[in-house]
Amino acid sequence: MTAILNFFSDWKQVKNEILSGLTVALALVPEAVAFAFVAGVHPLVGIHAAIIIGLLAAILGGRPGMISGATGALAVVMVSLVADQGVEYLFGAVVLMGIFQMLAGTFKLGKFVRFIPHPVMLGFVNGLAIVIFLSQLEMFKVGESWMTGMPLFTMLGFVILTMVVIFGFPKITKSIPSSLVAIGLVTGLVAFFEFETSTVKDFIVNMGGDGFAGTWPIFHIPMVPFSLETLNIILPYSLILAAIGLIESLMTLTLIDEVTETHGNPNRECLGQGFANIVTGFFGGMGGCAMIGQSMININSGGRGRLSGIAAALFLLSFLLFAAPLIEIVPLAALVGVMFVVVFKTFAWGSLRVFNKVPRADIFVIILVTVVTVLTDLAIAVGCGVIVSALVFAWQKAQRIDVEISLVGKKKHYAVQGPLFFASTTGFQNLFDLANDPDDIVVDFKNSRVCDHSALEAINTLASRYRKKGKKITLIHLSVDCRQLLNDARDFVEVNIDDPEYTVSKD
Repeated sequence: MTAILNFFSDWKQVKNEILSGLTVALALVPEAVAFAFVAGVHPLVGIHAAIIIGLLAAILGGRPGMISGATGALAVVMVSLVADQGVEYLFGAVVLMGIFQMLAGTFKLGKFVRFIPHPVMLGFVNGLAIVIFLSQLEMFKVGESWMTGMPLFTMLGFVILTMVVIFGFPKITKSIPSSLVAIGLVTGLVAFFEFETSTVKDFIVNMGGDGFAGTWPIFHIPMVPFSLETLNIILPYSLILAAIGLIESLMTLTLIDEVTETHGNPNRECLGQGFANIVTGFFGGMGGCAMIGQSMININSGGRGRLSGIAAALFLLSFLLFAAPLIEIVPLAALVGVMFVVVFKTFAWGSLRVFNKVPRADIFVIILVTVVTVLTDLAIAVGCGVIVSALVFAWQKAQRIDVEISLVGKKKHYAVQGPLFFASTTGFQNLFDLANDPDDIVVDFKNSRVCDHSALEAINTLASRYRKKGKKITLIHLSVDCRQLLNDARDFVEVNIDDPEYTVSKD
């Protein structure tokens, strides 16, 4: 009986994974095409990238349930390379990008994602939600003009219907992903009643394509000269693409970890993304990384394992080869409705409620990362957020440097409180009364630490000032690593280091 229950339980999850993959594949179609046009390449270059990266990252990556493919964050970087050098140089840059990402995984650099503060993560999520929302507004255009009149009302009506079904259908049953039901229902209504509204084919044609049908990805060595000149051209692009791809992938991984209460493997994700991009470059794809929108569709539809990502890639391939006419009739309104729900569920609404409950610096970081993500790109936004957070942390720690002063006979005892590092060195030096101190000074680091080169230089400067006045300074209660740091710097730090067990009697 237990074996039978386990079989049906496993089969139910397999069904959920496959149906979730089908939903994701439908949502991938306009995204892959749109990002291909942003990068200035043929739609098939984006579709092939979504298939190959989606499949390999799902199999080899470090986060089951996460969806990867061609993304806008990378496309905006690629466009200048394609415009200046041609698409073949893009393929070469994608291969080199993958190599850099695999090196990051080999040297276990993925673990550094833990140093990204929570306010930066909130800003990242909110910024991407806004970016996804703004990208969907392009679907309300016909050519370069915005929809008006009945076409606009029809589009909005089906978008709202899609969202209502997605939110309401789970109250009836959760056996089928509500997003898939919504897409199917809207497509059926449009086809049966012959509503005039934009479809996937209309979108592709408006973007300059001629339809969705295509061929298998074919192995293709980038046709660029193998020379230092070529390397000089693609190297900057590859480094930027690798950095943006890993940042977006690892932060999406962290987000899914929080949503699912499980743990992915950042280093394995670097290796998986890198290998997927190398293969993509050799098969005429534009490269890519994790996609937060499609990943959230997958998670919300019940996809938790690798099968959902594999199914999405295989469904997308089958659409391309065998079912293009069916995919072309899917209304854009249904896909826009799905993405609007993703926006709603991705935006960290809780971040709006904590504005009066957390430090102002954290609020500033959330807003900064959100705005910079929308105006520039993810890598710059995260970099700004991390730098500001680090500076705020350093400033707060620097304010905690203080001393407790006592006299023991003819010795003056300074008990340092707080860490001594680059931001606190000025405050540290101002705590000493050189003019009025006696000839023998003891500086006690029992409640402090000497952290960096700036701290060493501050101690050396202090010692030099006392020496010029003919006074002696002795350091006590240094930790083992601090004593080693000072011993290694004996050539330029001229102070006495007493036995670490030395204590000052106050009798």
